[in-house]
Amino acid sequence: MTRAWLPLVLMTALIIALGIYADAHSSAFLSKENLSSLLLAALPLIIVSMGQAVALLVGGFDVSVAALMTFCVVLASFTLTPTTSGFALVTGSLALIGVGIGVGLFNAILIRVLRLPSIVATLGTLSILEGGSLWLRGYPQGAINTDVTSALTKSVLGWLPIAFVVVVAVAALADGWLYRTRSGLALRAVGTDERSARRLGMPTGRIVILAFVVCSVMASIAGFYLAAEVQVGSPIIGNQALESIAAAVLGGASLAGGRGSFFGTMLAAFFLTEIDNVLPFFQQPTEYAEMAIGALILLALVLYQAPELIARFRSSRQSIDAVDAPATAA
Repeated sequence: MTRAWLPLVLMTALIIALGIYADAHSSAFLSKENLSSLLLAALPLIIVSMGQAVALLVGGFDVSVAALMTFCVVLASFTLTPTTSGFALVTGSLALIGVGIGVGLFNAILIRVLRLPSIVATLGTLSILEGGSLWLRGYPQGAINTDVTSALTKSVLGWLPIAFVVVVAVAALADGWLYRTRSGLALRAVGTDERSARRLGMPTGRIVILAFVVCSVMASIAGFYLAAEVQVGSPIIGNQALESIAAAVLGGASLAGGRGSFFGTMLAAFFLTEIDNVLPFFQQPTEYAEMAIGALILLALVLYQAPELIARFRSSRQSIDAVDAPATAA
């Protein structure tokens, strides 16, 4: 139980500590303008990281999510133009979701049917999507409908985005589903031991396929908020692939599958965005953020997997003692 709560406690403590430190050095950090900017900037990473957590739960990776987000932004510059209105906006938005479903199915077929490792399969998809984005838009151009971006970024209290409140609620509900329902148990079981899950009658193939489809759909939804941020069809944005994996791991996901937390992932993704947000206040280079993220991932892996590391150490000691015992007796 302590192990499950550790990522939530650690991420919450780091968010608060960094916020207090930033506010002590710059009163602008807690201004409404900066808080609103921080929360909106965190949304794309939070959403795509929650999708990445689903892939990690079944023991896979999806490194194509950032390229998919970029492709959706570029596609939005064609389907959600400033002159688009009414029902056309709905169909244009559904087109982006459809791309997410298609990419997820494509990845799932590569992984389940052709038996390619998930990292290899999604690397191939990444290259296809990057090429497609550059083919559609050779450089940033094509404005995106401001009515759509305004609706996505609508706030209450002058600084709190409604979408952020919804995402927090969804993360909490998703954790409840993951650990309190049979379908959530099935998802975790596939990542823990797929062979045993299959013997228990769980549709392991279908679960893995759905996991990668959900991951891609979440990336396409994150693409909406990335589009609201840049407001133009840019083929050279989107670097959330490794950060989404980092957020899921920091939030409690196991790289071996079977364990994770959507709420923890949400907190971790917010913390990673907070790091980027506070650096300008201290006039520090953005490279420091990448170094900090790498150090945190290593720290999280050691802390979260301490029980396994201790168990392996004890097992090794016992094996050595068992081998040495006969020699000592002789």
